Amino acid sequence: MSSGKVLLGLLAGAAAGALLGILFAPEKGSVTRKKISKKGEDYTDTIKEKFNEFLDNITGKFEQAKEDTKEAKEANKGKSKEPEKDVNTAKG
Repeated sequence: MSSGKVLLGLLAGAAAGALLGILFAPEKGSVTRKKISKKGEDYTDTIKEKFNEFLDNITGKFEQAKEDTKEAKEANKGKSKEPEKDVNTAKG
């Protein structure tokens, strides 16, 4: 199971637990609604942060892959010319 799915499951479980805890608390409805709204904002912020971290991680890996590919291409460019020289030397 991927860590993203585990994290999402944990966040969903925590949100459900918090919501049930607030709903069964003996307070006025307006106070309860404010608490639900605040918890929702907190969870939204947490999810946004995690998503941004995920995007940064993926972007970094993509950029590293591009750099590795470029370096490999440059390394192979020099190697492909060497056999040509050997063939030309053998003909001469």
